[in-house]
Amino acid sequence: MARLILWRIASAIPVMLIVATIVFVLLRLSPGDPAAILAGDSAGPEVIARVRAELGLDRSISVQYLTWIGELARGHLGASIMSKQPVIKEIKARLEPTLVLAFAAMLLTILIAVPLGAIAAWRHNSWIDRAVMALSVVGFSVPVFMTGYIFILCFSIWADILPVQGYVSPFSAPILAARHLVLPALSLALLFIALIARVTRSSVLEILGEDFVRTARAKGARNGRILWRHALPNAAVPIITVIGLGIALLISGVVVTESVFNIPGVGRLTIDSILGRDYPVVQGLIMFFAMIYIGVNLLIDIACALVDPRVRV
Repeated sequence: MARLILWRIASAIPVMLIVATIVFVLLRLSPGDPAAILAGDSAGPEVIARVRAELGLDRSISVQYLTWIGELARGHLGASIMSKQPVIKEIKARLEPTLVLAFAAMLLTILIAVPLGAIAAWRHNSWIDRAVMALSVVGFSVPVFMTGYIFILCFSIWADILPVQGYVSPFSAPILAARHLVLPALSLALLFIALIARVTRSSVLEILGEDFVRTARAKGARNGRILWRHALPNAAVPIITVIGLGIALLISGVVVTESVFNIPGVGRLTIDSILGRDYPVVQGLIMFFAMIYIGVNLLIDIACALVDPRVRV
């Protein structure tokens, strides 16, 4: 197990370097000048040139890249062009809403998708199976922003039972925070529910055809015990794996969901930084997302190794 963890950590270093290089190049190729945006519409060429020199954007691309990699190696993500604050401080200030939203969406996904997929596999070719698969297709096809706007229209404007937008910390007002969190968390979770329900159904359906399941049936085991104690645990590895892979969808979904529901999280900071051409913040955010993705996949590998000893081999 320790060897597996050390190997995953070591392999993450070149991945982070590749991500840092790609992000740096793409941002420099994108249109727009941060110095011109910061100087204002009425600024002349001399003012823009002075601002560009203050930001270090007048240096060569190679020097900027080496400076960026050097700062990254020391654990520094630089300072924001707009606010002059360290990027790490900017991310910390917006981290709580994103973590709360992501945790709520993932919790909803697991509580809904895994039982739905297992029941659909158990009732294979029944109306339950067809209904779950139809809902999965719809959930996976409808964009997150469209789902959010539909929920706002139905539950906030027409029914007037839930807030339209905003964020309240669950540590200060839990009930009010839950009301603000229902719509964005459900909007974000629907995509994952569709994905994980389909994978759960396929995995459980395959396990239900194994010999040990037929043996359990022959010995008189109850249907519920066969499904939840025998089939589902043995189908856990693909389900856990797809949950880890779904983190990439979660990251992109958070950016869109926070913009729709006006949640002041890391996703909203990403949109504001891209529109403002705030290179250090955008670079820092993408590296932050990459670190989360790699860390979650490491945890998924460990979980799979614990569930199935063959993975360790």
